Amino acid sequence: MGGSEIRRTMPLFPIGIVMQLADLTARQIRYYEEHELILPTRTEGNRRLFSLNDIDRLLEIKDLLEQGINIAGIKKIFAVSHKENDEVEPVAKKDELSDEELRTLLKKEMMSPGNRNRSSLRAGDLSRFFQ
Repeated sequence: MGGSEIRRTMPLFPIGIVMQLADLTARQIRYYEEHELILPTRTEGNRRLFSLNDIDRLLEIKDLLEQGINIAGIKKIFAVSHKENDEVEPVAKKDELSDEELRTLLKKEMMSPGNRNRSSLRAGDLSRFFQ
């Protein structure tokens, strides 16, 4: 099981591919990097390389922006999802997707082009930020 996890964090994709996969401009991607929403690896030649996790993250950022959440709000959301690993008081987890389910969903999304309904993926997770 550990093996697939390592591959998801391996920096494999140059920015050109990421732009296509996430449907973002290089400028947008650099902007999110400046805000430390993503942290791509740099090669010796100082070129960015992105992992699958980075691409997931970019898709997430895009969805959140489309839902009207600004960069500051997105930072808060990511901070909360990072904290879930620490011993912070647990956020209600009953109807949230596990990593596995989320990954399966993302794979399905990636496999079916023309499906613009990506926001359905996070809507449940996000509802708590809109109360």
